[in-house]
Amino acid sequence: MQELSPKYDPKEVEERWYKLWEERNYFKADPASPKPAFCIVIPPPNVTGSLHIGHALNNSLQDLMARYKRMNGFDVLWLPGCDHAAIATQNVVERQLAKQGVTRHDLGREKFLQKVWEWKEESGATIMRQLRRLGASLDWSRERFTMDEGLVEAVREVFVRMYEKGLIYQGDYVVNWCPRCGTALSDIEVLHKESEGKLYYVRYPVAGFPGTHVVVATTRPETIMGDVAVCVNPKDPRYTGLKDARLTLPLMGREIPLIADSYVEMDFGTGALKITPAHDANDFEIGNRFGLPRIKIMDPKGVMNEAAGRYAGLDRFAARKKVVADLEAAGLLEKVEPYQNAVGRCYRCDTVVESYLSLQWFMKMKPMAEKALAAMEKGETRFQPENWKKVYSDWLLGIRDWCISRQIWWGHRIPIYYNADRSKQCAAHSVSEAALKLGVPETEVQQDPDTLDTWFSAGLWPFATLGWPKETPELKRYYPTSMLVTSWDILSFWVARMSMFGLEIMGKVPFEEVFINSLVADEHGQKMSKTKGNVIDPLTKIDTIGADALRFALISIETQSRYISLSEERFEAGRNFTNKIWNAARFMLMNLKGLPEGPITRPRQESLELADRWILTRLDDTVREVTRQIEEGRQVNQAANSLHDFFWHDLCDWYIEAAKARLAGPVEEGATARATLAYTLETTLRLLHPFCPFITEEIWQMLPHGEVPSIMLASWPQPGAASDPVAEADFKILSDIVYAVRNIRGEMKVDAKKQVTAILLAPDQATLSLLVAQKALLESLGQMTISGLSAGAFEKPKGAASAVAGAVQVFLPLEGLLDLAVERTRLEKEMGRFQQLIEAIHKKLGNEQFVSKAPASVVEAERKKIAEYQSAIDKLGANLKELPA
Repeated sequence: MQELSPKYDPKEVEERWYKLWEERNYFKADPASPKPAFCIVIPPPNVTGSLHIGHALNNSLQDLMARYKRMNGFDVLWLPGCDHAAIATQNVVERQLAKQGVTRHDLGREKFLQKVWEWKEESGATIMRQLRRLGASLDWSRERFTMDEGLVEAVREVFVRMYEKGLIYQGDYVVNWCPRCGTALSDIEVLHKESEGKLYYVRYPVAGFPGTHVVVATTRPETIMGDVAVCVNPKDPRYTGLKDARLTLPLMGREIPLIADSYVEMDFGTGALKITPAHDANDFEIGNRFGLPRIKIMDPKGVMNEAAGRYAGLDRFAARKKVVADLEAAGLLEKVEPYQNAVGRCYRCDTVVESYLSLQWFMKMKPMAEKALAAMEKGETRFQPENWKKVYSDWLLGIRDWCISRQIWWGHRIPIYYNADRSKQCAAHSVSEAALKLGVPETEVQQDPDTLDTWFSAGLWPFATLGWPKETPELKRYYPTSMLVTSWDILSFWVARMSMFGLEIMGKVPFEEVFINSLVADEHGQKMSKTKGNVIDPLTKIDTIGADALRFALISIETQSRYISLSEERFEAGRNFTNKIWNAARFMLMNLKGLPEGPITRPRQESLELADRWILTRLDDTVREVTRQIEEGRQVNQAANSLHDFFWHDLCDWYIEAAKARLAGPVEEGATARATLAYTLETTLRLLHPFCPFITEEIWQMLPHGEVPSIMLASWPQPGAASDPVAEADFKILSDIVYAVRNIRGEMKVDAKKQVTAILLAPDQATLSLLVAQKALLESLGQMTISGLSAGAFEKPKGAASAVAGAVQVFLPLEGLLDLAVERTRLEKEMGRFQQLIEAIHKKLGNEQFVSKAPASVVEAERKKIAEYQSAIDKLGANLKELPA
């Protein structure tokens, strides 16, 4: 039997094993395999990205499922890849060029894109390399990129199909616009930050009624020049006398109508809303309902244009100051109030986003959303946890058409082509195809300059990465994919779009299950950000504590809530656990010499002693529990905690201690203990492997494992044919006694190394027989000498501390050492603890929901506990009365 080094070195172990796993193709899926298929496609991280703590959690969960399924006999494809991250990547390269005094416009489109590709090849996909450090068992032979040749083909094919079906169209609409990046943004690319602003109350004079005006509250007075109406709620009594009134637009002098629409909230501001259809999405909708004109008063850079009159040429924020000053000078500014609101900013450059009327390409979403909703209702896509179904369905029900075009150069160029004068347009896969459709020479064909929103190609990820539009073996075998693991914040933006694209293009949902993980917050529940200085770098943690400790720390707190709080103590707990695994395994391996050659098997039942039967029963229970927790509801944190408790407490604290005497004796006498220890260790390592892949592989290799070359390829453990409830009950009696003795020693401050004498009073003859048979084990575990065993009445020793362990009374004669006041307090405290337990059970039994839903056996077991705890109180009370005054 090989020995482990005295200290665990995660870095050396992790580098060595990951290299071997990858070289031996253990991560590689096989479309021709007879095994059942299991497929996860990775949520593609940005090509500009670096591993952050959210990635670490998400990918630890994916790897857990991939490794678990492999061990359960599945052919697993966990497909890697990254996203081209259009705006983010373009900004990175533009910043590099700026340092050289060059802009993308200086280079031109083609040369600029060449620079982006050069950057991608040299510096991109850093996160893919970092995922290896985490232990991610991805099939690297199938790595994809949202701008690779296959994805480009898929994007064009989907666009052409949907354009020809009438699902893609071009039109003017108010979009999120970044004046600095010069492009439309999706909702997820706009970060809303709370800001201290101002609410300006502006007087709009009523035409023909001098001295009468309607006051409008606005946060954006610079857009007044684009107003085409003021709107009030038709039920607002303040404006019933102004029906069909005309108002004079402040600073501009032209008249605009006062209109009524139920959209207006009467309790906001003055209940009067300025309508600027070219600069507000909601105003745009109202303007359409009333047939109002759209006046655009800014250019794409956020500079006021000719329609802004005297403010033309001013930046929008400079214009705001000038407008406010002019309103005040004209007596049209009634008041200004501080106002805190969430201001939208570009997620890449932090510029304040403008609502801006622009000619864009859109996708009709409602027809596809209806299919996605129906699929969810039929159970074709399951959500874990289920409460996210409502968030998902609410977004689909309220969906609006999607602006899919972006005014940047890096990304999938929109496959729309025009003739020379743009009188004709078509969607096509190539210039030559477009020339045929348009009926013009190729030299006259012009392609639309815009690119597609990054989420368009990301939405095709589950099937495009498997080879679509080609009919590949991978597509046939792995689509629909089995599971998507993602965070809730992109449920609408990405998960819903993948569902809609999958149903529209493939006729099937893209994944059977959506496992929603939490976002990671700091220990105070605050979202992590560089500004707050509370960001945790997972790579630094891997350097200091190892990947397994990081993974276990994250998985053990994943509750599938919105946020989970992460503290340094969690990482310490992860490191302590991996160190415990290493040190305990080292001790066990040192004591397993003499094991027979060949794979480790379960020891024969007839040779087992009580402690052996107990640990094997606890092991079987843990196998069942961990399997259930992973399979049912993906309760991975509970599975991690079940494993932690079994390994640390059942195996290390109890069984190893119970087996030490036999392990130290003659080889023949300790054979059963060694066999039990070896089987328990090997099985536990397999249970732990999906959580902590590196350390489990390193230790498992030290054990006999036959022809199976890696724990990755070993089978997931199965519980024994039958549990042993008698062994569990008997061992619990012994452990309760040991706990009682340890508690007395601790509270009475008796030296832990000092041997004590104990007297045990059993409630019946059967228990007495057990205690007699296990006397040596009890003495070893409790560091005590048992001087008396009885099942009947006997004279209790004077000056003895007492406790109740289940139904057994424990007495420790401490005459001369016993502080009667301390003992009295201790007994009263113990009686109070049992009383609290009784009250908790009464509360539970008083809950009608619990009694009606819980199995009858569970309810009856709770009632029995009341009698047991009351008996303990009575015995403790009797001992308390017998203490000298």
